[in-house]
Amino acid sequence: MIDHVLGRPSVQFRKIQVLAVVSFWSFYLFKYVPHFQLWNLLIVSRGNPHGPPTIRKLSRRLSKLLTPWQTLVVTLLYLYIARNLGKLLGLECPEPLANLYTRSYFRATWVTTAMDAGFWTAMRIRRKWMRDLASMVFTLYYLIAAEQADEKVRKVRAMLTLDHLRVSWNKGTTPYLSFISSLLRPRFMRYPPRAIRIPRPPNSDYKEPVNGWLYFDGPLSALKKHTKIVLDIPGGGFVAMDPRTNDDKLFAWAGKTGLPVLSLDYRKAPEYPYPYALNECFDVYNTIIASRGRCLGFSGEVIPKVIITGDSAGGSLATGLVLMIVESGSTETRQYLGQAPLPIPDGLILIYPGLDMNIGNWMSDEQMALIKDRRTRKTNRNIIRRKSMQYTMAAGTPHQSDDEDGSPPKVLSPPSLGLPALNVPANKPLSEFSTANQAPISVQSSNITQRRRSSGSHHPEPLKTRLTVSSMISYFNDRILTPEMMRAMIILYIGPHNRPDFSQDYILSPVLAPDSVLAQFPKTYFLTGERDPLVDDTVIFAGRLRRAKAAKHLADQASDIRLRREFDDRDVVEVALIPGISHGFLQFVGIFPEGWKHIFRCGRWIEEIFAAAEEKDMNAEILTPASGLALHHQRRRTESSGDEDPGLEMSMSSRSKGKGDTRRRKERLLREQLQDSIAKQETENKGKPKRQKSMVSLASEDDLLGRRMLGLAGPLTGRGDDGLVDD
Repeated sequence: MIDHVLGRPSVQFRKIQVLAVVSFWSFYLFKYVPHFQLWNLLIVSRGNPHGPPTIRKLSRRLSKLLTPWQTLVVTLLYLYIARNLGKLLGLECPEPLANLYTRSYFRATWVTTAMDAGFWTAMRIRRKWMRDLASMVFTLYYLIAAEQADEKVRKVRAMLTLDHLRVSWNKGTTPYLSFISSLLRPRFMRYPPRAIRIPRPPNSDYKEPVNGWLYFDGPLSALKKHTKIVLDIPGGGFVAMDPRTNDDKLFAWAGKTGLPVLSLDYRKAPEYPYPYALNECFDVYNTIIASRGRCLGFSGEVIPKVIITGDSAGGSLATGLVLMIVESGSTETRQYLGQAPLPIPDGLILIYPGLDMNIGNWMSDEQMALIKDRRTRKTNRNIIRRKSMQYTMAAGTPHQSDDEDGSPPKVLSPPSLGLPALNVPANKPLSEFSTANQAPISVQSSNITQRRRSSGSHHPEPLKTRLTVSSMISYFNDRILTPEMMRAMIILYIGPHNRPDFSQDYILSPVLAPDSVLAQFPKTYFLTGERDPLVDDTVIFAGRLRRAKAAKHLADQASDIRLRREFDDRDVVEVALIPGISHGFLQFVGIFPEGWKHIFRCGRWIEEIFAAAEEKDMNAEILTPASGLALHHQRRRTESSGDEDPGLEMSMSSRSKGKGDTRRRKERLLREQLQDSIAKQETENKGKPKRQKSMVSLASEDDLLGRRMLGLAGPLTGRGDDGLVDD
């Protein structure tokens, strides 16, 4: 148990533990038993209490020197030494988890493993109060007997059932653990979460309302003042975990941001297999938009801004939901069925998501190209290093692979555009980005046949990237998420009467989504541990989003020369990979205190997304004639006389204090933009001869844009057209 307490599993620590136990009890015996008589302590034989006739006399003498308690201690000490003789002699196998996790995360997994073993041991007890109490008692036992807990969990996971998954993942809602969690959690809210039911939209195939929990630090009447909502989809392998198992992060988000957070209690598999839960999420989003938030208690004056979040399996549902939103009303069939286009959510936050239902072994060249992209190499450097060292660790040689990391792999597609290697239309799913769907067998066989025709000997494939395995296989002995658990979750989620095409169904496996759909995604944030078996899903999907957005940016620049801003991938995707930790670290922050800072980071992301959305709306109102102010007159302008137009006449009567503050912010922002544009123009024209003004020639793009902005809102700034007229 000492190595578990120290957070670093080690053979040396176990050897020290054995020596410490032996030394303690040996000192105890030496203190109360004469030294010269210790060698006479033997195992008592059956029959006569003093053993066979040859040693009865000696046994009688020893019985006068040793009490029954001392005899018991000597016996147990002997058995302990015999059991751990391999540790003392250095014959134990190396510890595979020695340097996999940080100390704090390993300590947390030690506690979760003990709880899993304890709850699984007591799960067959029928009476609930007795089962809950026995679960805690067994958990305390397995905290001390850590190796027995590891063995218990290993055996159970080899033969997982639905009951095992639900007992393990729903244990946070049991009375004792729930009480302990509430004591360890800071108080973020004064109001408890409220159960809520969201009705289905009229065009839905289902009629049952969707259950959820609304986290909001305020009375229900205060919701009328809100126009923003965080829509959270909790994880749990599609089979377990309601929103109350995520109280820590939901309380923190609602309390820190002051925003309402709606967490969905979608129906679980296998009772409701794929795609029932996904349709529930889509119907909730549809209802929120259609009712303008009235279903949540909002005033309904404007369409609310929405951020979608999801962790683990909830991250898969959240990504699939955004895919469905992007495609809503995109075809004539969908429009005929009454499905109208839905507004894209303002942001997407994915926490250790599972985005590929194909559990594969090997990484493809396309996947490695995404991971090794020069723009993300700094973020993914530890993942690249570990994948490059897989051969080194297996071979046990000091071979270096830095040369491979230093040069980008040979890919068949332009890295700037992110197009697939195969000639596939942009609106088709891309199976080459899945770990289980590599190049078609027919293509591989034809290439091998052509090479063999030119030579009678067999030669290996040309090296593009070093052979590497997926993260699911690299971390198959993870203490939180194992391949056996993934297999059970996928089988239960799909159901016995469904056979989807894993190479084409990108709603099920979002990593396969076509570029044309990914290009319409909102800004997406990822939070994943570097040692997570699902970390490849994060880095591959983030790389695909970057490439799709970069290709769209290039296409927009080609069609509009005014778009001169360079592509910045931070405007599209932000990825945070936490070193030394694995899956589910936001679920047990009570025993993993470092998880709080990651919860608060997600809260800051929420505030950043809404702030960026407000700034975008403000800029759109400034640049759009219909800006919300009373428009009385608009005079048509010509392209060559922008300096003669006095602009629009707008009513300056203040309707309310809030609108006056908004107008002043717009004026301040517009003045700053105009001043920057003027300063830039003066810098560029400094030292150049002034040219005569012509009514025929057009001004520069920046100057023309400044004139147009001033023409739209000249009365607001008080500058008129003076600021841009040449001397």
